[in-house]
Parts: sequence; C-alpha cells; structure tokens
Amino acid sequence: MTVTLRDVAAKAGVSAITVSRALNNTGYVSSQTRQRISAAARDLNYVPNALASSLRSQRTQLLALLVTDVTNPFWTTVARGVEDGAMAAGYGIILCNTDEDRDKEARYLDLLLRRRIDGLVVVPTSESTEILQNLKRRKVPFVLVDRLVDGVTADSVRGDSRGGAYQVTMHLLQTGYRRIGMITGPRTVSTAEERVAGYLDALGEMDAPAGPDLVRYGPYRESWGYQATGELMARSPRPDALVAANNFIALGVLEALRERGLRVPEDVALVCFDDFPGLGAAAPFFTTVVQPAAEIGRVAIQLLLDRLANPELELREVVLPAELIVRTSCGCGLGIRG
Repeated sequence: MTVTLRDVAAKAGVSAITVSRALNNTGYVSSQTRQRISAAARDLNYVPNALASSLRSQRTQLLALLVTDVTNPFWTTVARGVEDGAMAAGYGIILCNTDEDRDKEARYLDLLLRRRIDGLVVVPTSESTEILQNLKRRKVPFVLVDRLVDGVTADSVRGDSRGGAYQVTMHLLQTGYRRIGMITGPRTVSTAEERVAGYLDALGEMDAPAGPDLVRYGPYRESWGYQATGELMARSPRPDALVAANNFIALGVLEALRERGLRVPEDVALVCFDDFPGLGAAAPFFTTVVQPAAEIGRVAIQLLLDRLANPELELREVVLPAELIVRTSCGCGLGIRG
C-alpha cells in the first residue's frame, strides 16, 4: 500500500499542506511541528513523489556530465569531482560519454532536455558550437570544462594548458634537448592549440628549432600518437624529444618508438600531459604535466550550482595551475641528461 501525504498528515496531527511545506521547505513550519512531521514520515516509510515535486518546483534535481572519453582516467577523476559536489548539494548526476562525436553529443542532449535536467557540465567536442548555442537560446545552464568553444560564452573551468606545455618544453630544453616534436589534439579543440602555443613559447624563448614539420595535430587517441610518431621519426634529422599532448597519445608514441628499436629516454625523450594509474608502471616513468582533475570537477559543479541559484551572475572563467612532475622519461636521474 502506498503511503500518501495525507497519511503522514493524519499521523502527525496536521494538515496535508503543512506536511507539504515542511517536507519541501516551501513555507514556514515551526521546528516542533517539523520534527513531528519528519518522525511521522519515517515511521510510515513515506517516499515523496519526485515527479509531482519537480512539476511544482520546475526542478528535477538532476544534472548531467558530458565527457569525451570516459575510459581516460583524467575524465574519470573529473567525473568523481563533479559527482561528489552534486551529491553534496542534493543533485543526481547522469554521466554521458560522447566519444568526441558531435552526433552522439546531440542525441544525448536531446534525451537530457526531454528528461528536463536542471543543468549540464560539458566537455565539448570539436563541433559543439551550434549545439551549445541552442542550449543558450533555451536558457539551459551549462559549464564548459577543459575546452573553450568559439562563439559560445559560458562559465568555464580548465587547467593551464599553455603554461603546462611551456613548463615541460622548457624543462626539455634546459635538460639539453634541441629538436623537440609536438603531437597534439585536433586543431578545432582549444586545449590542442593552447598546448602548441606553450610549446612554441618555450622554443622561442630559447631560440630552439621550431616549425610545422615538428608539430602534428590529430585525435586525442593512442592510435594517433602511434601514427604521428612514425611520421616524425621518418624525418631527417629526427626529433631528440617528443611532447605528447595527453596520456593516451603518449602510450601510442611509446609503442611506436619501441617498434622502431628506439629507447626512452636513451634515444628519444618523451613527456606528456596528464597522469593516470598504471602509467608509472610502464618503464620508463613518464615526466608529465598533471592537471588537478578532481579540483576541475569540483569547481565545475560549483559554478553550475551558483548559476542555478543566480542566473544573473557574471560569467566566470577559472584556470587552474598545472604541475610538472619530473620522472625518468626525459633522461633525468639516469645519468643521461640533467
């Protein structure tokens, strides 16, 4: 038998509207009466009607997180930060994996809007402009994570890609490498361009060789790291160090170098963006730029919650610092370099 609001009211000795006010925090109820109502609801195992409540409040207490590759531990950690913040605020999270696919992203957003979610945290694909502009027109609150999108103004949070790329490239230069290649993500993704910009900043400052022949743009995937490494290693002279713009690219680079009989770091140094569990177990240990993934998630959800509480807030752009962690893949600590 389903327990109703009227059953709780009868047990607590109050009206049904008083029970509604107490349980939904929609009006004044004395603390003594509120405690009596809560006790009655517990005794009867009363479960509120979430659908009816959402129709009254125009809120579903559901948020969504769209990431581009849930298998990447960086995004898994971001998701944990988002989930923790949402749950603490009383919201549920729907996790969606877009695979960098605009059509899949569009299908997810259509489904989520029909579910009347309250807001979104979005890692956009390279073709998200029209979709996000539609969200703006429909006044659906959202926060961009990791990437900015041309033509779309929104709250955003990301790691310092340019600064991190500058740090790790400068470290290679100061360690003694001169011909440094860069394997990055798609040209249409802001992080890919920012990481190239930081890399070029360091090369320019140290008057080191730079040019399009040393930079490769492609997907943030292991297969791209493998392919691009083959292209760069076929050049003469070949690079003496490589910067991989994310961890999956780095694993592809490592595989391609090993197939060619090239050792890291003895023959070619290799550094990358983003750490993940198990990466250190792959000899050699990777020198890497670590972004605060969990903090990115926590900041993203707080920006969204703030926007839901006050739609008139000024837009905020948060850039969190990245940390350079020096291990042995750059030759340091092995007596090879540095």
